[in-house]
Amino acid sequence: MAHLLRGKQAGVHSDLSAGLGPDLFVLDHITNFGISSQISQIAYDPVQSLIAVGTNESKFGSGEIYIFGQKRVQVVLPLPHRASVKILQFCAEKLLCLDSRNDLSIFSLETKRLINAHSPPAKITALHSDPTLDYALLGTQTGDVLAYDLDRENLAPFKIPNLWREKFPRSRLTSIVSLSFHPRDIGSLLIGYSAGAAIYSFKQNKAVKFFNYVLGKGAPGGDSDPSSVFTERSPPLTQAVWHPTGTFVLTGHEDSSIVIWDSKDGRIVQARTLQDTNVDRPGPGTFSPGAAPGTFALKSPLFRIAWCANQDPDDTGILIAGGAPSTLTTKALTFFELGRTPVYNTSSWQVLSGHFENPKRQRILPTPPNTEVIDFCLIPRSSPHFAGAQDPIAIIALLASGELITLSFPSGMPISPTNQLHLSMTLVHPFVNHINLAPVDRTRWLGMTEKRQRGPLFLTGGAEANSPLKRFEHRNIVQTSHADGTVRLWDAGHADEIENDSLLQLDVSRAVGRPEDVEVTRMAFAGAAAELSVGLRSGEVVIFRWGVNKHSGQEFPPGPNLEHALTSITDRTEAALKEGLLPFTLLNESNGPVTALKHSDVGFVAAGFEAGSLAVIDLRGPAIIYSAKVTDFIKTDKRGSFRRSSTQAPTKPEWPTSIEFSVMTVEGDDYSSILLHIGTNLGRLATFKLLPDSGGRYSVSFAGAVSLDDRIVNICPIHAETGRPAYASQSAVSGLRNGAKVNGVLLAVTASGARIFKPATHKGAQKTWDEFLCDSAAIVRYEELGYALLGLYGDGCARAYSIPALKEIGSIKVDQVLDTRRFSEAVITSTGDIFGWKGPAELVLINVFGTGLKLDQMRDTLLNPELLVPPRPTISNMQWISGTQYVTPSDMDLLIGGPDRPPSKRMLAQARADDEQRRRDARLGAGTASSSVAPADEGWGAWATRTLNERTEKLNIVGDSMNNLEQNSAGWADDVNKFVQKQKRGLVMGAMKSKFGF
Repeated sequence: MAHLLRGKQAGVHSDLSAGLGPDLFVLDHITNFGISSQISQIAYDPVQSLIAVGTNESKFGSGEIYIFGQKRVQVVLPLPHRASVKILQFCAEKLLCLDSRNDLSIFSLETKRLINAHSPPAKITALHSDPTLDYALLGTQTGDVLAYDLDRENLAPFKIPNLWREKFPRSRLTSIVSLSFHPRDIGSLLIGYSAGAAIYSFKQNKAVKFFNYVLGKGAPGGDSDPSSVFTERSPPLTQAVWHPTGTFVLTGHEDSSIVIWDSKDGRIVQARTLQDTNVDRPGPGTFSPGAAPGTFALKSPLFRIAWCANQDPDDTGILIAGGAPSTLTTKALTFFELGRTPVYNTSSWQVLSGHFENPKRQRILPTPPNTEVIDFCLIPRSSPHFAGAQDPIAIIALLASGELITLSFPSGMPISPTNQLHLSMTLVHPFVNHINLAPVDRTRWLGMTEKRQRGPLFLTGGAEANSPLKRFEHRNIVQTSHADGTVRLWDAGHADEIENDSLLQLDVSRAVGRPEDVEVTRMAFAGAAAELSVGLRSGEVVIFRWGVNKHSGQEFPPGPNLEHALTSITDRTEAALKEGLLPFTLLNESNGPVTALKHSDVGFVAAGFEAGSLAVIDLRGPAIIYSAKVTDFIKTDKRGSFRRSSTQAPTKPEWPTSIEFSVMTVEGDDYSSILLHIGTNLGRLATFKLLPDSGGRYSVSFAGAVSLDDRIVNICPIHAETGRPAYASQSAVSGLRNGAKVNGVLLAVTASGARIFKPATHKGAQKTWDEFLCDSAAIVRYEELGYALLGLYGDGCARAYSIPALKEIGSIKVDQVLDTRRFSEAVITSTGDIFGWKGPAELVLINVFGTGLKLDQMRDTLLNPELLVPPRPTISNMQWISGTQYVTPSDMDLLIGGPDRPPSKRMLAQARADDEQRRRDARLGAGTASSSVAPADEGWGAWATRTLNERTEKLNIVGDSMNNLEQNSAGWADDVNKFVQKQKRGLVMGAMKSKFGF
């Protein structure tokens, strides 16, 4: 009965939702985009070319580990319990994670599963591993170093006691802050304690050098407080790193001192800050003034220091995050480009000290204003050794806000993450402030691949899982606007294979002509026309159009933006962009932020502003064909339907909140035309007709208005007979030339209800929501069964209502995957997909016409077993000749694991590979040695004799090879036994000598 009554009132005479029932509404959790919580750690594996990102625990989710590879390769590893990721490291085919609950978790990149989670007996403050070792070293708060056996999945018997407490018994700060193997000799370990650093020798089983930074009276150090200069002090240590060749040691301290030591004799080569040198000697020092007279500025701590090397490890530089005065608005990264290190054996002390006192160049790697880099991850070209700092090509920096920036190395030029990093990482590079989703024809989207200059790809690992190729007619194209004034477009898909997975990027800041005050409030994408409109909080509307940049590689200074007029901005295209979405025109209305924006497929753009104005642009000129205030509509409406009282004007401010273009017949007309519908925050809906005039342009005329009960959320034009959308598509507009008529109605959804009526002023049928307000709504279609109105409501449910009866069909609880507070920003598509926010930097795509699909974020492949870790660098010939005892990774297995530890899985795999290679070489040699060419006139008897001799020869060769293999294996076992006995004697004699003081 409700269907018949409302259908008659609305002019819809058939039930458009007849085939839909509550059993069809089942939730599918298709995929997530972005990062669930604040980023805390970043790690990079140059061998597998993967990036790992760890997050903090927050109200939006527990700490997780994201592993990203090429294109859309993504695997999410949950921690065993709710915690934050504190340390994250790749180690060969494993990923090590230390969390805030002091648990060490080891994940396999091959199986994408947790191998083991271990809770050490002491608070862990440092973690260090090497891809050539089966052990991870754990530095504790008590100053001890433990060894965790990654192969046996338990603690090894090896332990390094608190060396600093043994040397300085009165020292209180003895917790370990950093661990680092010698870059060329894995037998030496640099241990950074809170009070200082020490070098431990595995061969000698003792500390061979200590580095204690003591500032005498009068030495400024790196302190910001001038009063501390007159006291003797030892600034606590924050980090200790090796020179890439191990010749020097660098320690960073809490007072922002950077101290370079001679690793052989333990003397200070140079002590400096970012600005001053020789700060360990008495002198005036430099103190930064504070904001008020008589005050001083504190310095940021040294968050991270990396000693980088070129291809030649002697060509080095020091990259520093932190250490800048707090009064600086931009706390950039600092890079000391040192150049080639002087030859240690032939250089004087003055030359060595001057090398660090006067770098070849001191670069400032710029970062966004009012931000601070608290950590960074270097991207080396190929080598995982040298602490991941050999020949880096880029830096991924982590800001205090949790955002990322990517810089080239060593120039520091910003690198766009578009098509360089994973899609999810671009959502925090920087944060997204507005999203939109638009359906685009599949063939049209496949052709939209921009041509842009970019550097080499450094994220090429992994392989995507196979997905079904559904061949949807339209693709879900997402538009995201970011805090730096960029807009990116990408295909969210439908849980199917994404054929065009590349991203498009627009530089709105460049198009507007200023680098700041560029905050996007609305976006509208017309896929059929390949045009995009962007509305800003500052009141501008920027329009982009697909094209070829005729001035590629050239930059032009931007001119002024005209007020209340269109400005051509075609010369503001990025120099690196050759083909893509280019700036076209700009409207500077200067009438408050853009509150509503619609870009039609037929060349019209309509924008509403917070001050209550409306502008319509015809892109054929381009030209502004209509501009008016909302109050003008009230004066035009003679029947007073646009106001609640015909004698009193509304006092509340009013502005457009929803705009839509349609093609249908207005009530009272005998022809169809292009219509423009404007909905406001006070619930008024006005309709305009766009008609061609004699001059070849279009004119806009007011057709009428109706008053609804609340803020208009969405306007949906549909065909009254079929329910199909009646948008102003290119095919619908072209049909107007032939006199086609569209009998259409509008379904206008407000926060508190809905109305179906024939424009412009028909009363129609109305429905009021019972308990909860509607935040977002759209008309959806399920296959051929019918159409329904789907909305998101304040109780966390998605509800579907029939058309035209507006009777509830079904509901689904979606607040477990979508943030209810941001329902108004969610977008509902015609296929039942809902795209919305789950957290501050995480987006979710779900579908209400599903089969109960659960989210699976472990389908992709990460590990490529054919990519092997390169051998670890070794000491130079000069170091070997001078008597340096070189310890190999195999020796470390004996020294840490003990002589009774069986070979690990990695060692057995390597032995099998070596054995297989020897057998392959033997077969190849045998085949080569015995191969002969049959003579042309060889008879049957000669052929039989020759082949028998060849077979006998091959069997003899195989037998000899097996005998040799047996002898080699026996000899190898004897050598190992001899080596183990020698190590035991060496350890015992070393302990006895140390007791007697030798």
